Amino acid sequence: MARAKKKIAKRLAQKQAASADRVVATNRRARHDYDLLETYECGIVLQGSEVKSLRTGRAQLTDAYARVSDGEVWLVGMHIPPWQFASGFGAHDPDRRRKLLLHRAQIDELLGRTQQQALTLIPVRLYFKDGRAKVELALAKGRRLYDKRRALAAREAEREAARVASHASRWVQSLDP
Repeated sequence: MARAKKKIAKRLAQKQAASADRVVATNRRARHDYDLLETYECGIVLQGSEVKSLRTGRAQLTDAYARVSDGEVWLVGMHIPPWQFASGFGAHDPDRRRKLLLHRAQIDELLGRTQQQALTLIPVRLYFKDGRAKVELALAKGRRLYDKRRALAAREAEREAARVASHASRWVQSLDP
């Protein structure tokens, strides 16, 4: 009876681990170079060898951006290297543009906001959710150099305050008998 419970618990843990979002790539420069206003979860149209390559954890989002053209959203500049076992017919172009899947209302909203304001669409992370590849797309406004410095200074001030607070709490704990 105990063995059966352990097996069930193990299977449940495996299912929960499989259902959790598995991040493949993140764009860490995006949070430094842009102010992220809103994020959208998008599906992405991929070929078979691209999915295999993503499952091994190989992708780069550094210079990627998204564009709305002809009523569709396209991801440009994302690099997915070819899967090592795909050759010839099964191989793919690593830097091709890929179609993103969004609702029509979301596409229309993004088109309007990017045309009216100086906003861009930046992919923030690429991950698997329930076995499907997803892209977190952010509507972003570019930061100027002085804004980057100001954000960096604010982050450093927060770290220093946290450091002082933790030091003070340790000092108080050492006084308690």
